Amino acid sequence: MMPAPSFTANASPELLRQQQLVHALCASGIFTHRPRISETHISWVLLTGRDAYKIKKAVDLGFLDFSTLALRRFYCSEELRLNRRLAPDLYLDLVAIAGSPEEPVLSPESDPGMVRQPAIEYAVHMRRFSQSAMMDRMLARGLVSPAHIDRLASVIAGFHQALPPAEADSPFCATAEIESAAEQNFAPLPQFLSAPEDLAMLKAVHEASAQEFAGCESLFRQRAKAGMVRECHGDLHLGNIVLLDDVPTPFDCIEFSAALRWIDVISEISFAVMDLLRRGHPQLAWRLLNAYLEITGDFSGVGVLRFYLGYRAMVRAKIAAIRAGQRGARLKREIKSCLGYLRLAHGCLTRRRAAVIITHGLPGCGKSTVAQIALERLGAIRIRSDVERKRLFGLTPLDNSKTLLDADIYSQDATQRTYARLRELAHVILAAGYTVIVDAAFILRSEREIFRSLAHELNVPFVIASVQTDAALLSERLIQRSKRRNDPSEADIDVLEKLQGFQQPLQEEELGTAVIFLNNGEIGALRSDEEIWKTLEGRLT
Repeated sequence: MMPAPSFTANASPELLRQQQLVHALCASGIFTHRPRISETHISWVLLTGRDAYKIKKAVDLGFLDFSTLALRRFYCSEELRLNRRLAPDLYLDLVAIAGSPEEPVLSPESDPGMVRQPAIEYAVHMRRFSQSAMMDRMLARGLVSPAHIDRLASVIAGFHQALPPAEADSPFCATAEIESAAEQNFAPLPQFLSAPEDLAMLKAVHEASAQEFAGCESLFRQRAKAGMVRECHGDLHLGNIVLLDDVPTPFDCIEFSAALRWIDVISEISFAVMDLLRRGHPQLAWRLLNAYLEITGDFSGVGVLRFYLGYRAMVRAKIAAIRAGQRGARLKREIKSCLGYLRLAHGCLTRRRAAVIITHGLPGCGKSTVAQIALERLGAIRIRSDVERKRLFGLTPLDNSKTLLDADIYSQDATQRTYARLRELAHVILAAGYTVIVDAAFILRSEREIFRSLAHELNVPFVIASVQTDAALLSERLIQRSKRRNDPSEADIDVLEKLQGFQQPLQEEELGTAVIFLNNGEIGALRSDEEIWKTLEGRLT
């Protein structure tokens, strides 16, 4: 027997009416399968068979107002509009509930044949999915793979790139709104933190956040002017992403607050990155960030990344503190969660010494594999010559350059432009305080010197990650890569032979900054060679 929803002693008449309605829906026989109720502080969700019906509660929480029927209809419509952008197969219809609270009738608004009765309530009709397929739960079971992370980056990047930008004079573009939102995260915490060291940490994070905001203020304005503030998802953590047919699918966009949706796209991707960091998966976090940046080319966003990572961690710290005030029995658990996010925010906002790492080696030697392992292990930002070269000519990473009839993207001039662009991007990343990995062949000493000089100019360490592989293995890898057609590089055997003819080996004075990786073709061996990785890490201090 399905228990009736709990009635709150101080509930408003409207909320009591809704509770009666929910109970009547469960008992009515309208549904083939008797619904199970999932209740939160803002909604009831009726779970029945393959369907779910979400009814918004008649509440006004200040930041959220569902207090009138008109508002609930509007926000149900908004929920459908916003979520159909990312999960059209999950968000099916707006359903009017007619009749009376005692004898309700469902009336899908998309059905033109229905005889309309006055609506007494509205619901969002959704397709149910298995809770076990949510990414936070799959991650906890060790079932989220690097391929899932790459697909998620592609989904988010494609979503962001298709969104229209906010107008430059929009209130959502005002830096004062960003500052206010960040400040609000700190207000609830002092009443729940009593230990001197916790209060000291809170003060340090607050000061670091304010300092980072001040340093980013002009860049916030530049990015808004460049159209990087868009109507995003707004709440993109792993608990709001489900794997459908093995494709990460974000759902449950924020519908109740435009200000929480119209944000810098870097603020959005930072939420998912922060969530992976908090759950103890830094390698997946940096993989996600790098894959996203490589697709979008939004490397200027790295300048505001530190602020937004700290901001997103503090959003979760604030939520944990608010929950601590609502659930006495879980007070210790929520305070522990709050402190965990506070420590993460401190780590994200703390600047560390950056460095320049360049790869070195012939096509097919495994440079990109080493760079991928390094960016995940070190928490670095990679830029790839194969990708940026194509971007200069308006091509995507997997486009074939032969489609360009009037340009040779591998000419000497194009190569010089590519390395100049790589230097420009590297400078942006270093100025933001992050280690940059420049993934290119660097077969000429003059090319390597560009980045050694940049490191010297900015007073940061410089390391050459030189990858050496047997010549026969190089040829075999290029042939296999060409067949797969899933790599930005277009180098083939002819290119390999050409480069072998005029490559300039590392000079004696360069070897002092080099770390040599011997690649026998086994990625696992490269990844697990602790001695060589400790040598690389030692060069970065």
